[in-house]
Amino acid sequence: MNNKSDNIKLGIGFITGRKNFKNLIKTYINNWNECGLIGNNNISLNLFIAYDLNYYATTEGDYKDLDQEILDMVDSVNYIDETAISNEKRKLIKNGVINQKEAELVFGEGYGRKRNAVVHFALKFNINYLLFIDDDEYPVVPMETEVSDLIWKGQSVVATHLKYIANADITHGYHCGYISPIPNLKFNTILQEEDFKIFIEAVSNDIISWDSLRKKMKTGGITFADKQMLKSAQASEVKEIQGAKFISGSNLCLNLDHIDKIAPFYNPPGARGEDTFLSTCLTDVKVLKVPCYTFHDGFLNYPHLLHGVLPRLLKPAQSYSQQIQQRFLKASLGWIRYKPLFLYITQPKQYDIEIEKIYQKLLKSIPKICRYFQTKEFIQIYTEFERYHKLTRKHFDEFETTKFAWKKVVNFVQSTKCEILNDSLVER
Repeated sequence: MNNKSDNIKLGIGFITGRKNFKNLIKTYINNWNECGLIGNNNISLNLFIAYDLNYYATTEGDYKDLDQEILDMVDSVNYIDETAISNEKRKLIKNGVINQKEAELVFGEGYGRKRNAVVHFALKFNINYLLFIDDDEYPVVPMETEVSDLIWKGQSVVATHLKYIANADITHGYHCGYISPIPNLKFNTILQEEDFKIFIEAVSNDIISWDSLRKKMKTGGITFADKQMLKSAQASEVKEIQGAKFISGSNLCLNLDHIDKIAPFYNPPGARGEDTFLSTCLTDVKVLKVPCYTFHDGFLNYPHLLHGVLPRLLKPAQSYSQQIQQRFLKASLGWIRYKPLFLYITQPKQYDIEIEKIYQKLLKSIPKICRYFQTKEFIQIYTEFERYHKLTRKHFDEFETTKFAWKKVVNFVQSTKCEILNDSLVER
């Protein structure tokens, strides 16, 4: 690895649990090299890899022991496993920064808390900007043409965020491909379009709306690049909608020089939405939507994109696949579990009214969803909504406690000015 003094210390954070991770890293390294970032003496590239061995029954070898060629191209590779996180929690508790409960809320189980761990370690390494990339998102974009074959275009994800992040608190890019876990449905007498609309309205927020999903379903659940946006290559400021500036957890860059403006990630246990709840904390934060895409391989149908094999067509995500059905169910459960807290934060005066509306929509639509997919598993969506509604106040208190604890952690890191975290984290 290089030992240079740089003007910008950039961190790239990965939260991963998949076996194809090494291929993903190679693809991005080649992308950064092609964009002129490798060997640039003004930029230090540092990887922060938080991995989960239980997600897909992987081993440490699926993430570590990277090729020497990759190690030579970046300035550090920092591994964040359960041991590293546990050690850090113990140090913070021992120093009286936070207590055990606060440590679990900030750095415990779940996707959002792993993101907090990555941000924390990046702060300790004096990283200026931290870019999150998911392990199922690739730096390419498909564009439709008048003929049958697609046109693919590489994306300068890191370079684009670097262009804008110094003048923002957060930058957020675009997503294409299979960005929704909802399969391509063929409506019939059992499940009509209006039935499904009612269901989506019950589980959705301003990003997962019926209008946007209906458009995606017409293209087989696939989102293609906006050619005009790519041509204009302009960033735009994200506006607040009902108390939230919506972002996503990937293709997302945080300006750690402005860390006092950035809240922690949080989601209720077992729910999705760590990016959504961060979105509710951005009223006085400058968030820019920047002109770069990542291709979301949501059903992991196109891992060969990481080897440069570009498909001529993208296939619809068919609802008869058991794997796709289960992903749809898990996503729906994740959405409905965070819906009560999201409403409580963004529409407190209308909370009871909105909750009742959702109850009625679920009662009407879920029996038809069950018959369509020939399973009773989707009844869980109704029961989980009822359970999480009863826990809303508890989850709100946890969210507030997480934000308070996070400030204490950030203040401690800044005051101690720690530069080296733990030699065992860094692969040399």
